[in-house]
Amino acid sequence: MCHPFPRLALLAVFSFPCFAIGQDLNFTPNGSHTLGMSWADSTGMEFESFLIGSRDPRASEIQTLGPASRLDLKAPGKATREYGLGYVLLLKKDLDAATLHLKKSIEIYPNYVSAHNALGTAYLMRAENEEAKSEFAQAVMLDDHLPNSHLNLGLTHLALKEYPQAEESLRAAASIAPLDLKLQVALTYAEYKNKDYSAVLATSRHVHEKPHQGAAAVHLYAAAAWQAQGHLSEAHSEMDTLLKEDPHSQSAAIYGQFLAQIEAEQARRAENALHPATVFALQTPREPNPEELARRRQYARQQDEEARQVAEAETAPEPGCMECDSAPSTEISNARSAEARSEPTASRESAATFRISADEVSVFFTATDHGKPVTDLAISDLRILDDRLSPSAILGFRNESQLPLRLGLVIDISGSVEKRFSFEQKAASRFLREVADGEDDLAFVLGVSNSVLVVQDFTADRALTSRAVYQLAPMGGTALWDAVALAADKLADRPETQPVARILVVISDGEDNSSSMTLKQAIASAQRGEVAVYTVDSRNTLLQDTETVGHHALKVLSELTGGAAFKPDSIGDLGRILVELQKVIRGRYMVSYRPASFQRDGRYRTIDLAAKKHDRKLKVVARKGYYASAATSNLANR
Repeated sequence: MCHPFPRLALLAVFSFPCFAIGQDLNFTPNGSHTLGMSWADSTGMEFESFLIGSRDPRASEIQTLGPASRLDLKAPGKATREYGLGYVLLLKKDLDAATLHLKKSIEIYPNYVSAHNALGTAYLMRAENEEAKSEFAQAVMLDDHLPNSHLNLGLTHLALKEYPQAEESLRAAASIAPLDLKLQVALTYAEYKNKDYSAVLATSRHVHEKPHQGAAAVHLYAAAAWQAQGHLSEAHSEMDTLLKEDPHSQSAAIYGQFLAQIEAEQARRAENALHPATVFALQTPREPNPEELARRRQYARQQDEEARQVAEAETAPEPGCMECDSAPSTEISNARSAEARSEPTASRESAATFRISADEVSVFFTATDHGKPVTDLAISDLRILDDRLSPSAILGFRNESQLPLRLGLVIDISGSVEKRFSFEQKAASRFLREVADGEDDLAFVLGVSNSVLVVQDFTADRALTSRAVYQLAPMGGTALWDAVALAADKLADRPETQPVARILVVISDGEDNSSSMTLKQAIASAQRGEVAVYTVDSRNTLLQDTETVGHHALKVLSELTGGAAFKPDSIGDLGRILVELQKVIRGRYMVSYRPASFQRDGRYRTIDLAAKKHDRKLKVVARKGYYASAATSNLANR
């Protein structure tokens, strides 16, 4: 059914940074930190600028571009029309008329998640907070996979000063949309209001570890949390970081004054001469509206940009490239590998490609004969060249089917896949039930549109992962590279006590128009975590005379991570392709060796892997190389 209006009213009434408007940061003699006024009271009628349709640049992406509920797709026409009328009236702030139509929509179809969210927003605009809470809670109960509903409920709890419940709801929203950093800012604020200071500091550190343009306000709440506990030096450090990260903020001068006040307070405390509080009203910096910027980009420009990223990713690494944009994360990955090396030899065999302490390389690969996996290879069937030289020693060889599987599934739920999405759901659900069939296998599911949603986290319950696919509904753009990077990090960062096989499967048309990460950065994340990415192009390729930019991107992603790219002849062929992919995944091998003439010089070393069986040359898919890390002994011994 085609809906003439947005299926989900993206209705969080207050954008996150507006919490700081009108707040007073007070130093009191006992060193406690307080916010002098409730954000809801202090903003007064200004909160209306943060409603849907306001185009406020401080709004979260999931407020304006969030996912739809699968239940809304089943709404009958009469309910959809009433919802559409109510939605338009809500945008016009005709609240009484909007409420009547939205109520009627829900009477016709009680499971209308968007209508409950819209009605809750109308109530919230009328200051009927309890009624708003009831509607948002109903939206969550109907479909708890949508971050928007949890967000709306959390903000209503904040309006009612129900801080523990606000923190809980916002934490749920942030867990579903972990890449939405403005959600993290909102969560940090709720944690602070709930006096959960350790959580404030943990969340702010989590945000700070990632690129977080537009979310520097977490340092403000971290500073407040430190100050509330009497730690002025730490509060000073957080404010200093805030000013360095956002020096051009409209509130930079006020931040500077607050920092100076902390310094003065530190000096007075050192002299045991504390003075009464100085009050500052802090305003959160404004930032460009991603939605407005996205509108300016035409489809042709998106294609050109993606083509540029593909070319960048295909560029061969050069010697000394350890200092490129992926270098910092490479150190982290090597550190993680170094930790694994302290374990017995048997458990080290699935660590990262290069083992610092033993000058050891491990490579995962697949071998096929005319498209069919070869599952009976012996080490004598292989030829390995590392930097054009044969290894000095082979240290291990095994079929990866013996290893527990760690599987991530990224499924595209953007508007571009809407017509074929039901086929994707059925095929992906069956694939998850059948591929992760070992008792030690774990899998998770991510949905990607403008936002990246953790629909189902790691679980051994195949019914849960299979059912999670049906919680998704197509809508919006695509942040595909963000999703790939997040999924690769999830696979790499999960602690393991035994060797495992880390596999990421991506079902998408390969078009990306919303990511903050580039294709090259997403590939680097997978390479660092030793995650093989297998891609399945969901586009009907029979209708394509030439290879699309999206499919080319998927091929590069898979080839550079040691996976493979699959292209069904038609959407109905998707099931067969996923069955073939299942065989390939279970037919992977791992070989470990000690390279010859090895030096830890940071240089990129190529890997050339070939195989023959019964004098027939096989097709081998493996990663193309690695960096010979010049890590220090301290790093190796972590």
